[in-house]
Amino acid sequence: MTTSDPATGARLPGMALTWDVRDDVPELEGGIVDHGLGEANDDAAPLHEVRRLSCFARLPSGAVVGGAVGRTWGGCCELQQLWVDVAHRRHGIGTELVRRFEQRAAARDCTLFYLETFSFQAPAFYESLGYRTATAFRGFPYGIVKYVMTRHWAPTDRPPVATEGRRGSDPQR
Repeated sequence: MTTSDPATGARLPGMALTWDVRDDVPELEGGIVDHGLGEANDDAAPLHEVRRLSCFARLPSGAVVGGAVGRTWGGCCELQQLWVDVAHRRHGIGTELVRRFEQRAAARDCTLFYLETFSFQAPAFYESLGYRTATAFRGFPYGIVKYVMTRHWAPTDRPPVATEGRRGSDPQR
């Protein structure tokens, strides 16, 4: 038996399905999708080789005032999150976090660094650190743009240098 979806005309061999389109993601169903996609990805690629990476800036009290979080896989490093507490911005902390994060990734033989950032976040900051826009997605409201940015260097180049104690220009972080 083959049925068709009246909305799309898609052929659905041997099954009758119901379709539930929502404006939210129910926890149970979202978990099923996450689990299924995770299994499919694990079967297709050696994702067990992906390694987490993080760097944090702390006050003498131990309080975290900034952090860089991401992952490495092979020669690629993804910076997924960068944050500096608003009271501590523009003192070079963001630059130092990125550079130390990159240094650790370089020690793992990474030569390609990439990240995503919105126009209201820090594209100019990342550009000042040598990242270049690989692509830009337009169409968000209020003229907001999402950038995918990359930074490359050859294995023979020196890795990024952390600037211990230096207060540099740090436009966003």
